Amino acid sequence: MGFIENRMKKKAIIISIKGYQLSSDEKKILANEKPWGLILFKRNIKSLKQIKKLTSKIRQLSKDSKFPIMIDEEGESVSRLGKIINNDFSQKFLGDIYKIDNKLAVDFYKNYIRNSTHLLRKIGININTVPVLDVLREHTNKIIGNRSFSNDPKIVNKLGKICVKQYKSDKFGTVIKHIPGHGCASLDSHFKTPKVKLTYRELNKVDFLPFKLNPSQFAMTAHILYEKIDKKNVTTFSKKIISKIIRKKIGFKGILISDDISMKALKYDLVTNAKKSLIAGCNLVLYCAGNYKDTYKLLKEVPFIDKFTAKKTSEFYKFLR
Repeated sequence: MGFIENRMKKKAIIISIKGYQLSSDEKKILANEKPWGLILFKRNIKSLKQIKKLTSKIRQLSKDSKFPIMIDEEGESVSRLGKIINNDFSQKFLGDIYKIDNKLAVDFYKNYIRNSTHLLRKIGININTVPVLDVLREHTNKIIGNRSFSNDPKIVNKLGKICVKQYKSDKFGTVIKHIPGHGCASLDSHFKTPKVKLTYRELNKVDFLPFKLNPSQFAMTAHILYEKIDKKNVTTFSKKIISKIIRKKIGFKGILISDDISMKALKYDLVTNAKKSLIAGCNLVLYCAGNYKDTYKLLKEVPFIDKFTAKKTSEFYKFLR
């Protein structure tokens, strides 16, 4: 029991690294600073041999055989494994097939996921940040585009659940995003703060619907200002949206992760962004830029995970193979 409790003593942050190998500073961070997990990007992946060696070293240093290592492997425009595989799949492609022949689409999707989890497990990854549950709208920013299944929220809901259930069947973690919905935004939150003027009723019918009753262990927030619900705070900083909509109305029961706190939609310094996210109700913050000094500063400033997150993390570890 003591070992499990000690393993759950983690800082409430998912970190990132700069290159194909760990620097001496990054090694010290993993060995000494207890980040909850780590996310990989294209900049970290060169070959099968290299990535297997990297993930193995990360777990060795963290002294945790199930240490969460995440990736964004959605396919097509968001594929981090471009130097290993050619992943031309897009969620929109699947959604289009589903409209013509839903059985064919579902069979194809389940098979695609089985192949994905086989490869990802082989290279040492245990969480994929899929599916994207944003609904395409007339003015959806191109940053979402083909990453969305459809402009029909019911199709997005259906395919999102199939995705998560198949990943679960393969003993693999998923992150539904961008909760409670990015499709209604016309701006890219990497560069500006998207502001949405739709009412709760309008949003609930379309954008919030795909997230409802989805059994994913993890979800990622949208850095979006829903002005009619909380005129001051983007979702990631909004106690109101997190508690009343994400937790109660949508009913999400898992670990809530902020989208990247270095995105320009958030207006403060990194430490303030992290603290505001956690105070609002995010369980973990995500930092993707991989700058060692900022990573170290964040790890010193963010708290250890709370009891809820420790319990859910422990459940996730038991669920993994």
